[in-house]
Amino acid sequence: MKELVSRPELCNECMKCERNCPKNAIRVISGVPVFCMHCTPEKAPCLNICPEDAIYEIGGAIIIQEEKCIGCGLCRDACPIGAINLDEKGLANKCNLCVDEETPLCVLSCPTAALITDSEELIYGKQEKIAKELERLKNIMKY
Repeated sequence: MKELVSRPELCNECMKCERNCPKNAIRVISGVPVFCMHCTPEKAPCLNICPEDAIYEIGGAIIIQEEKCIGCGLCRDACPIGAINLDEKGLANKCNLCVDEETPLCVLSCPTAALITDSEELIYGKQEKIAKELERLKNIMKY
């Protein structure tokens, strides 16, 4: 399953992710990369409100099928983070996790690894920090 994870503490606001996104679907706002969160299908407001079933899930990515989109804007209005816009043709557009690529282009272009495709790495890092802190506290409590 593909995923995109943001680590804002590493973002240097170079905007390379914005410039390299083929869908023009990522924004850096105050050092925080903002993009579609690819909600689970049961909880995806855009997918559930689309009257034409133009939005679907594939491999963890929520995709807009341009051929079915009628440009009504309901998905854009339903998105709680504003990750959907209407393109120059009036059709809904959003991040598709570069579904045809092995790695999303925003991730490849990020020089600081503020965008990654593996939450396991992020979780492991947090677990490692917690384990070190617990060890430190354990040593303090001995005295």
